[in-house]
Amino acid sequence: MADCVFCGIVAGSVPAFKVIDVPEGLGFLDTRPVFKGHVLVVPRTHVVTLPELPAADLPGYFGLVQRVAAAVPVALDAQGTFVAINNIVSQSVPHLHTHVIPRTKGDGLRGFFWPRKRYENDEEASSFASLIAKELG
Repeated sequence: MADCVFCGIVAGSVPAFKVIDVPEGLGFLDTRPVFKGHVLVVPRTHVVTLPELPAADLPGYFGLVQRVAAAVPVALDAQGTFVAINNIVSQSVPHLHTHVIPRTKGDGLRGFFWPRKRYENDEEASSFASLIAKELG
């Protein structure tokens, strides 16, 4: 897609600090990292959200995400990673991308920054689970 910055990175017309470039996708440093070494992993094809990624591409794409998530702690002497995908809401670039963020205990990241809510009771939780299960078939 011509106006997609991530497609430009895939095509090589937009510069990026690439960490991996393989047929399954690319990994490159986020220009606004949560922590230094924050990598974005993108598929080569332009899809906006995870549900749009063809099922045949899932093993390769998530295999690549897994490789990056394994490499980041070793390369950066971190204790682990935070791996996340936004679909539409909070998705700053409309091209599927997976964040792989290095984490170390005491790094100051305190989970998610939105209010948490509890279910009123088990029945309410069961109702939500049933609605989603029904949609899944």
